[in-house]
Amino acid sequence: MRVIFMGTPEFAVPSLEALLQKHEVVLVVTQPDKPKGRGKKMMPTPIKACAMAHGIPVLQPEKVKEAQVIEELRKYQPDLIAVTAFGQILTEPILELPKYGCINVHGSLLPKYRGAAPMQWAIINGETVTGITTMYMAKGLDSGDMLLKKEVRILPQDTFAQVHDKMAEVGAQLLLDTLDALEAGTLKRIPQDHDAATYAPMITRETGHIDWNHSGQDIQNLIRGLNPAPAAYTVYEGETLKIFSAERLEMPTEGDDCGMIVSVTKKGFAVACKDCCLLITELQAKGGKRMTADAYLRGHEIKTGVLLQ
Repeated sequence: MRVIFMGTPEFAVPSLEALLQKHEVVLVVTQPDKPKGRGKKMMPTPIKACAMAHGIPVLQPEKVKEAQVIEELRKYQPDLIAVTAFGQILTEPILELPKYGCINVHGSLLPKYRGAAPMQWAIINGETVTGITTMYMAKGLDSGDMLLKKEVRILPQDTFAQVHDKMAEVGAQLLLDTLDALEAGTLKRIPQDHDAATYAPMITRETGHIDWNHSGQDIQNLIRGLNPAPAAYTVYEGETLKIFSAERLEMPTEGDDCGMIVSVTKKGFAVACKDCCLLITELQAKGGKRMTADAYLRGHEIKTGVLLQ
């Protein structure tokens, strides 16, 4: 099958590599290169790097909906457009362009968690099961007919990084399975129950601001769901500290304000929250490196009685 693949981040790379095993990928469409690092050097997207390694033509439009971009896509006469984490909305002229339509690999069990950050919000909300859904793309946000689904367990200590990697591999295989069923004529369309839909909005820096009035479990879920980036954070005497891991301590918190540092040990520092204390065990100060709390405490003072903001 002649396929145009659209994707951008690392999550999409296994999908592209899987397609290359069985199909003719005639074009890759990805977001424009962006400056990265302290030197602000222009870096290709992970999908562009993968496409170049395989000698596949790459298109990087600022806006894929522009008429000249659509005409360029048309020249490749695709049977199908496959999309995994592309980052732009496809308009109707693109959706109608390929013979077999546009199929998307989405990182949730639809109709739950439509939107930009389904994996992060599943962890933040304490879900124990998530998964991949392949779907036909429609004009609405992740609202098209579902095709195949595969569940993925979220283990109690899983971070976003770990769930991301598991889901990327499952998504790649499910995309191949979907195209196999399409070619065999056995693929069934399942309309979504729009009344059951939930939304997973884009993650912002402020999403990670820890509210110590929440339960210990909720705060741990937030930390896991934003690890490694953009990371949950708190503010200690005006300095932002990114938090990457925390252990629950069954310590009495009566009389302690939520957010107060109640003890400091060689292993880390304990912070009171709604129903327990959390021992902060891995963190990063502004301008510093990510490190264990014991390593940080060897070079920095953390005082009990300070209220984190």
